[in-house]
Amino acid sequence: MKKTSKHRLIRLFLFLPLAVTALCLLGAGACAVSNRVLPSQSAVLNRLSELDKARAAEALHLRRELGDALWPGWGTADIPMIFYNEDYAFLVGLSDPPAGWLKIPEFESRGGPWEAVPDDNFEGEEYYRQPLASAGVTPEAFIVRIGDRWVSNLLTADWMEINLGNEFRGMLPPPLQSILPYRFAARAFLSVTGGHDLYIGAALHESFHAYEAILAQDRLLAAETVYNRNAARYPYNDPAFAKDWQTELDLLADAVQAGKDTETIDLARRFLESRGKRRMAANLDAALIDLERLKEWEEGLAKYTELGIWRSAAETSGYAPLPAMDADPGFSNYANFKQIWSQQIDQIRLMAKDDGDIRFYYSGLAQAAILDRLAPGWRMRILTEDVWLEELLREAVN
Repeated sequence: MKKTSKHRLIRLFLFLPLAVTALCLLGAGACAVSNRVLPSQSAVLNRLSELDKARAAEALHLRRELGDALWPGWGTADIPMIFYNEDYAFLVGLSDPPAGWLKIPEFESRGGPWEAVPDDNFEGEEYYRQPLASAGVTPEAFIVRIGDRWVSNLLTADWMEINLGNEFRGMLPPPLQSILPYRFAARAFLSVTGGHDLYIGAALHESFHAYEAILAQDRLLAAETVYNRNAARYPYNDPAFAKDWQTELDLLADAVQAGKDTETIDLARRFLESRGKRRMAANLDAALIDLERLKEWEEGLAKYTELGIWRSAAETSGYAPLPAMDADPGFSNYANFKQIWSQQIDQIRLMAKDDGDIRFYYSGLAQAAILDRLAPGWRMRILTEDVWLEELLREAVN
């Protein structure tokens, strides 16, 4: 399994360096917490739990209430959702679905027939399930096609926590795997990185991918195809290349954090100049340049959306989460947005040596944030015109 596959949990939160911090913060008292104390499987397997349904409903509620202000049409778009645990995939928002799903970009057929979940409903309507036939055959945390519909996919929150604990365990040397409280570390990590507020954001991150596919299917499929075909050629491990990327990322973070528009413009110009020099020095061909631009469009915009909708929930007067979220102890009513935003901007500077596509989440996020400041109308163009983030940024600074 390659590191950048869509179903790796770290990709959902994109705070890999903080995983080490979370482990370091576990003191002697935390080490006394046995791995056996915390659950090793989801409490509810054959249906969505009441909290699962509350989180799904809140994601829908947030998108419907505030999504159009962020992306015109996204809030009212009809986008079904899949949530899955270790045993079942659950489909909400689509009646009488055809069997299985299609995995992109090749539209490979996966899964089997959907059945209505007996004696249960989601927002008063039937929802559907199917057993997952084998480990690894899941809808993954991304999007799929069911019939003619684009559907977002995400793990349930309980399964995410358990799976993330297993990710942490895999990072440890074998002698430490049975000693250190990796499940406790997973909970601490999720708490540090935003808890279930961020889970709602992650659900809407994937929902936005579905909206990208609705408006610009060919470009989204190209993003996946170009990356799959060319990622092995991308010079991640070249020291000079990483150094040049570090310069770009520092300039982007500085531009986002600059106090004056004139400073932001100057830093953005320097970023664009540095980007051109890096590509020339590394002799990147057209496919590798497309890889960068497409991934910044695909994943950078989704990361921007994940945080942008969170900001809207935190700052919009009169917005209230659904009452059912009061029962979720991991939900903070979006009150921790400023802290998480600051962490995310700091994270931009840490991605130069990442050997997957996560750097493009952050370089895309930063360009989008700068465009919000310098060219507020950019969102009307990026999903409907054949234009890249860096091109819109060049227009804005010139």
